[in-house]
Amino acid sequence: MKKIVFLLLAVLCVSFLSGCEDKNKEGGKTAEKRKAEGVTGDALVISTLGDASGLIYNITSDSASHEVSQYIYNGLVKFDKNLNIIGDLAESWEISDDSKTITFKLKKNVKWHDGEPFTADDVEFTYKFMIDNSTPTSYDADFRLVTGFQVIDPYTVRISYAEPFAPALLSWSMAVIPKHLLEGKEAAKSSLMRSPVGTGMYRFKEWKSGESITLEANEDYFDGRPNLDRLIFRIIPDLNTTFMELLNGSVDIMGLTPTQWVKQTDTALFTNSYDKYTYLAPSYAYIGYNMKNPLFEDKRIRQALTYATPKQEIIDGILFGEGVPAHGPYKPGTLWYNDNVKKYEYSPEKAKQLLAEAGWADSDGDGILDKDGKQFSFTLMTNQGNSVRTKIAETVQQNWSKIGIKVEIRVLEWASFINEYIDKGKFDAVVMGWNIVQDPDPYDVWHSSKCGPKMLNFICYSNPEVDQLIDDGRHTMNPQERKKYYDRFQEILAEDQPYTFLYVPNALVALSKRFREVDPAPAGITYNLEEWYVPAGEQKYRFEK
Repeated sequence: MKKIVFLLLAVLCVSFLSGCEDKNKEGGKTAEKRKAEGVTGDALVISTLGDASGLIYNITSDSASHEVSQYIYNGLVKFDKNLNIIGDLAESWEISDDSKTITFKLKKNVKWHDGEPFTADDVEFTYKFMIDNSTPTSYDADFRLVTGFQVIDPYTVRISYAEPFAPALLSWSMAVIPKHLLEGKEAAKSSLMRSPVGTGMYRFKEWKSGESITLEANEDYFDGRPNLDRLIFRIIPDLNTTFMELLNGSVDIMGLTPTQWVKQTDTALFTNSYDKYTYLAPSYAYIGYNMKNPLFEDKRIRQALTYATPKQEIIDGILFGEGVPAHGPYKPGTLWYNDNVKKYEYSPEKAKQLLAEAGWADSDGDGILDKDGKQFSFTLMTNQGNSVRTKIAETVQQNWSKIGIKVEIRVLEWASFINEYIDKGKFDAVVMGWNIVQDPDPYDVWHSSKCGPKMLNFICYSNPEVDQLIDDGRHTMNPQERKKYYDRFQEILAEDQPYTFLYVPNALVALSKRFREVDPAPAGITYNLEEWYVPAGEQKYRFEK
């Protein structure tokens, strides 16, 4: 998922209601300004824990894939530094008075990386691709609400909805893909999964499986060539190893672990070479329970597990205080966050009481609860390379053993974890995290219709009232009215506890000092990556033109 900060969307919703036209006047510096201010050359070396599963943005859902492919493709719209929606491939748009129709005017100077022109036909193809039942995507729901798609001319499209749809405009930030290369082909088996062609600021250069993915500057980018010649994504499946690579200069940017941030960055070696940035991250960590596993059918069980999870101990002991407790899927301090939900302060006593009410008891005195001749035991999975998640698993394993629950920990390589276990529903419980996206619509993760292979509701949570609240919230344009649906949604989640929500962490970013024009903003650090440059005398990498 794109790493940009969740912010209040009241302004966005008001813009959608007003039927305004956006001329993208603040869409970033022009190529001329960048040439005047910057110096082309060098590369940004980025670390990633896992290899990408594929590089067609629309049909992948893992962060490793999206981190790379976000620079290869464009949507019709995007965010500026302050998370206002501005044009990307769209030059402008108009929204009808009844908020049911958007008419996009497309930019005319855009080319695909293979030199073919971008037109409205590509947008139409992308729409049809997203709603095709044979397309293996988790992001089809928004597009299935479209009731009419018209190509008015080669650079104008009109999109209609049966009723107002609050996330409509933002939904068109989805990557537009090339009709001339994908039409009539099975995307998941297409060569573009390994050698993508987009319209973005960087072009695909090379993929060494399990080692690195390299992108090179798009000389013909419609918004001006980015200053850095290459982006190199190095696959390093362990954060301790990544930190050593950072210190020796082989990596330029990484998200530090709390231990690294607090205890390992006060050396001259580090402070002379790197800057640190921190802010409350647009993400949360959680323990998710497979709702198809009979062990977790009774909400009292899930509540008990949450009561027996020492969130503050995890924050203090594992994060060194770099985070705040999470009680739901929204970021504290934002419009959509509901703080008036049921909280689960650490209480093994309450956990034991709920387990007893659910019929679990230690009948044979072995210290493990049992029921109907079956022990309360299961496997808790997480991914390799993330020491924080492993420590969380070990902490809850110890604490849950105190209430009579036996837990085995299994740590898996990222690609196998996602493809063989998460996507196929072959797990009991998992320690994972989600990025918090900009629009509050939780459809893809929490609606019961999104349970299935490669779907994002992979725990298969189902609650009819939640489904209705999500549906109603999507079609309510007024932010305050919309908030009422999401407040109630959070109340139900807090009662049902399909996840044990753990914490919202602080982002802890280290970046090499040689990069200029770095300007942290609500949209994060890398939102203006095309403007970053390295002075000629400080450049580390040289590439043949």
